[in-house]
Amino acid sequence: MRTNAPAATRALHALRILAAAAGPMTAASLSRQLGTPRSSTYHLLATMADEGFVVHYPEEEKWGLGLAVFEVGSAYLRHDPMERLARPLLAQLIGRFESVPLVAHLAILRGDEVLYLLKESGRQPLTLVTDVGVRLPASLTASGRAILAHLPVAQLRASLPSSARLIDRTGVGPTTVSQLRELLNAERKSGFSEEDGFITEGVSSVAVAVMDQLDHPAAAIGLSFRSDSADRDDRELFVNALSRTATQLSRRIRGN
Repeated sequence: MRTNAPAATRALHALRILAAAAGPMTAASLSRQLGTPRSSTYHLLATMADEGFVVHYPEEEKWGLGLAVFEVGSAYLRHDPMERLARPLLAQLIGRFESVPLVAHLAILRGDEVLYLLKESGRQPLTLVTDVGVRLPASLTASGRAILAHLPVAQLRASLPSSARLIDRTGVGPTTVSQLRELLNAERKSGFSEEDGFITEGVSSVAVAVMDQLDHPAAAIGLSFRSDSADRDDRELFVNALSRTATQLSRRIRGN
């Protein structure tokens, strides 16, 4: 739904620009990115500063995000928005494949691990370690690598382990950072990530990233199944369904 509120639109756009920046910005730089006159940008920043959404650093002549942004972000997290938006979509996803034992899950990245937030099982049971609240090495999981593959270079470097060797659970999967980078490059191009027995022998997973308003990977939606229960055609169907579901969740997060 579109509304005619240009001042609100400019304020929200300014917050997004500041959030995406590496640090505080000058008013001139913000003005250029907003496409507004510098005088209008100063008035906007002054109003936002009065409300606590931005803060001025006079010595640097720059502007950064204020405490009110943190307060709003904290309130957002208390509402469990990701889980609320994703739960019905996961249920719809799992309902499309009733003939195959499947588990759908939503996961987010936490450092070099992936944290599972939601889990939806089909009518046929499938026991997995990827339960709600479980953390696993992001390098081994399809969900973790789906997120890693879309991170900016600097953030990816910070998220990868410093050790040359990675955690190994079953004797398969990437064992060095260089191998992981090659795998991530291939998965970024394909649009999905896949693992076959990396976490549990005989169990495979495919996953697709969910993108937020800044086109940043906010989470991943994945499907896990017994390796011998799905051939390549089945897995292609899973990936197509995951892509549609991830797109739906991305739109919900963006509010459109």
